[in-house]
This record gives sequence, structure tokens and C-alpha cells, in this order.
Amino acid sequence: METTTLKNQIALTLLNGIGPVKAKLLAAKMGSLEAIFKASLSTLHHETGISKSVLKNMNRKAALERATGEVDFILKEELTTHFYTEINYPRRLKQCDDAPLLLFSKGNFNPNPTRVIAVVGTRNATNYGKKICEDFIQHLAGCNIQIVSGMAYGIDICAHTASVRNQLETVGVLGHGLDRLYPSVHRKVAEKMIEHGGLISEYLPGTNPDRENFPMRNRIVAGMVDAVVVIESKKSGGSLITADLANDYNKDVFAFPGNVDQEFSAGCNALIQQQKAHLLVSGAQFLKEMNWLESQQVNTFQRSCFIDLSVDEQAVCNLLSRTQGEHIDILATQTKTPISKMNVLLFHLEMKGVIQALPGKKYQLI
Repeated sequence: METTTLKNQIALTLLNGIGPVKAKLLAAKMGSLEAIFKASLSTLHHETGISKSVLKNMNRKAALERATGEVDFILKEELTTHFYTEINYPRRLKQCDDAPLLLFSKGNFNPNPTRVIAVVGTRNATNYGKKICEDFIQHLAGCNIQIVSGMAYGIDICAHTASVRNQLETVGVLGHGLDRLYPSVHRKVAEKMIEHGGLISEYLPGTNPDRENFPMRNRIVAGMVDAVVVIESKKSGGSLITADLANDYNKDVFAFPGNVDQEFSAGCNALIQQQKAHLLVSGAQFLKEMNWLESQQVNTFQRSCFIDLSVDEQAVCNLLSRTQGEHIDILATQTKTPISKMNVLLFHLEMKGVIQALPGKKYQLI
């Protein structure tokens, strides 16, 4: 990548008062990142509709100056960058409105795997929770599933360690820059993960693991997966934030129940009770719920040739005709259709008897 392009990408994330939504609007309306930093404020206002007071406060010069220094470090450390318009940006995360513009990573992992789940839970995992986590991950071995978590104490590191042991690709989402690792006692596991998986962060090198970063980190964990599995949680905490975000993002959420008298079972039990998560008891059940059992055969039925389809509906059917079932995110990405519109198209196709819904937000032709 050209250093100028990377500098502009980083600078876009550093503009004062410009979050992901406004930044994407700027990029779309101005046609190029370079134009954002060269155009007059009047032009920016005219093209985007963003208020002049917000635009004046951006401080484009300071953003570019800082970005120049960051580029040198990123190239020196051979970090991989993932900009939201590039093919190596996690496609599932891209569907989320608040997704970060730019990610940094280390390792050798697939940003767009066929199957990916998050396994999260309390930092104070009990022996019960650790055993559930290890057994669950072991059951997924050989199923070509990427495991995402947050590198924290407890269930997170248990999930990463079990994934490494069972040769499953695993990705740690960090709440700080990639020039450090917190907690440092997890360094040996992180080194193994980089060989078959990796570490990813939205934070520039030099960013400390400040408390407020971790709830922000959780939206990436929830956004880049097909499903979130919660194993042990108190009534409040990071894993429940991740579960709530996953529900907002239209992801599947599962939780293992626990002893009603135990503090670290209260969160999972509440998720199930409030119907925010499916009750989960085993890896086998999870694979069945997600329709990820390789041997599972899908019944097919003759499709009517006389159904009136719109151009957009036909495009969806053309994609589904080449698969045994496809996830809604992939359908939206490949047809360049907003997820909200794709939901409507799929609903209409179901009503017309052309497609049927499968577990795990996948759809197939009838």
C-alpha cells in the first residue's frame, strides 16, 4: 500500500468530532480520502451536509501530522491494516453502522472465514466455567470454525488456549495498541495464536489499555462473528455488553446456564430468562442450531417457475442457486444491498415460497 493512502486512512480516524458514520459520509460524498483533506470547508459542507461548526473543529492538519508518524511505525512493525472499503476488512463487521474505519492486526488469520463465533465470559471463571469452555471448544475441532475473544483473564483466555490446543484458528480483539499486550501473562498464548490466528485492534500503537477501551472493543467482538456464546457472567459486565450488541447486530446469541445460587451464573441465566440468548448445553447442540453439521442433509423441493420476482429478488435467488444455504451478511455483501433492505427481500421471498430460513440466519432455495 502507498504510504499516502495509509496516512489518509489513519488521519480520517483522527479527525476531531468525526466518528465512523460521518467519516464514511465524507469518504462517499468526496470520492476520495485525499479530497477530504484538500477541499475547502465550504465544499465539504455543500457536498456532505455536515455542519460548518463540526467541519471547522476537525483539525485536518493535526490529524495528517500525527498520521505521518504512525505510518512509519506500522510499516516498521509490519502490521496489517484493514480499511472498511478493502477486501480484507471483516465483512460481518462492515454491516454494523458503528464499525471502526480502520483495524490493525498481527498474525495469519482469515478476516472473512466461512464460520466464526465469539466465546466470552467472566474474568473470574470457575472450574465449572473453564470445563464447559474447554469441552465446547474441543467439540468444535475439525469444523473449520474461527474463535474470537478478547484476550482477557478467565473465559477469554481459556477459549483462546483451547482453540490453539484443538488447532482452531483464534483471534484476540484488543483494547489497546498492538505494540503491547495486556495482560502480559498471556504473551505465550498470543505468540501461538499469531501462528494460527492473530491479534486485532482498532487502536493505534501506543494506546494504553484504558478502562473505557474495553466496552468499545466488545462491539468488534460482537460484530465480526456469526454467533456469540457466553460462558459464565455476573449480572453485569463486558460479556453481557457483547451479548446485547450481538442482539442489536442481529447475531445469534447462546448462553450456558449455571447454578442459580452462583454469582457468575447470574448473567447467563438472565440472558436465557429474558430470551436474549438460546439455552446451550453442548457443542453438538450448537452445531445443530447453527446448521453446521457437515453430514446434515437439507431437503429440497421443486420450485415454481411461474413466480414473479423483482430484479433484486432474482439477484438473491441467483446467488442462492449456487449454494446449499448462505448467510444474510454474505447475501447483503455480494449484492451490495443494505442489511435492512436484504431483510425485506428475504421476507418477501419466503412469503412467495421461493426460499426457506435455516438456523444461523442462513437461507436456501426451496
